[in-house]
Amino acid sequence: MAKPLYILITLLLAGVIPLACTTKDTPSSPEVLTILTHDSFDIGAEVVAKFEAEYNSTVSIVKGGDAGEVINKAILTKRNPIADLLYGIDNTFLTRALEENIFVPYRSPLLDDIPTDYHLDPEHHVMPVDIGFVAINYDYAWLSAAGLTIPKNLLDLTEPKWKGLLVVQNPATSSPGLAFLFSTISQFGETGDYTYLDYWQDLKENDVLVKNGWSDSYYGDFSLHGGNRPLIVSYSTSPAAEVFYSEGTHTTPPSGVMASAGSAFMQIEGIGILRGTSQEKLAKKFVDFAMDTTFQEDFPTRMWVFPANKLAVTSGAFADFAEKPAAPARLSPDSVASNRDRWIKEWTQVVIH
Repeated sequence: MAKPLYILITLLLAGVIPLACTTKDTPSSPEVLTILTHDSFDIGAEVVAKFEAEYNSTVSIVKGGDAGEVINKAILTKRNPIADLLYGIDNTFLTRALEENIFVPYRSPLLDDIPTDYHLDPEHHVMPVDIGFVAINYDYAWLSAAGLTIPKNLLDLTEPKWKGLLVVQNPATSSPGLAFLFSTISQFGETGDYTYLDYWQDLKENDVLVKNGWSDSYYGDFSLHGGNRPLIVSYSTSPAAEVFYSEGTHTTPPSGVMASAGSAFMQIEGIGILRGTSQEKLAKKFVDFAMDTTFQEDFPTRMWVFPANKLAVTSGAFADFAEKPAAPARLSPDSVASNRDRWIKEWTQVVIH
């Protein structure tokens, strides 16, 4: 045996040189996982930290505007993706993204915990995460003082007693505005004696107010916050949010939701792995994490949407007051993809011009 090797073995056996020094036993540096999402995305830092600790990773959240802007960015950068995952694509934009082939198919085992009504894509390019409903909200106190009863359905809003009392958002610039337009298309259709365009013509003649965004209309025109319109297109969770943020001023919601059949539109929001990612394995782990109960139970009072996972438990004001309409309006993603631009153009010609 060569003398240097003999000396090394002797020193190792004697413990003079630690055995660990002869092997590479240092942990690898955290992998970075980048998630592209909309500006409304909100999840607890402790929830993200739990994922990071479990998978030795660093999660980077990139907010890219509203849902439509985020999809556009993902499509424009699909040859060199700027993120590993996209969170926030919903059933109104799904077909467009699928046509652009921006997602890697992945069926999470957590999909078995999500009702089939919420499944977005039979080929599993996008996994469902949360559910929201766009609906007419009304100011209880205002209607009571005026001696008015709650509207029973969408058609009621064309009656003279509601003249000048409704504010909506422009579907060309607002996600809830677009969802409400879809509700009217689902309810009244495009053919027959009374179409969705006839309905909007009646709303226009009934002095409907159109604003570009939700925040401006909700906090500027809704009578609950100092405006003069007691009816507004908002969300079925907005009354619960009013209680939550009132810091004890409200113990019950000061507003309600018009939840008659077909009057609310259901938005199903999901997460997908962007094609071209170098972190596909880790991205799949985050998809599973987003669909599991820890993540699902954290966002209801942050993003004011319902968990998709049937095992997730909500609490507090959300559990007590967030309303899930029993028979919401729905349009197929294919129908939306084929007609969205035309519908918005037709709506603009009737309502704005």
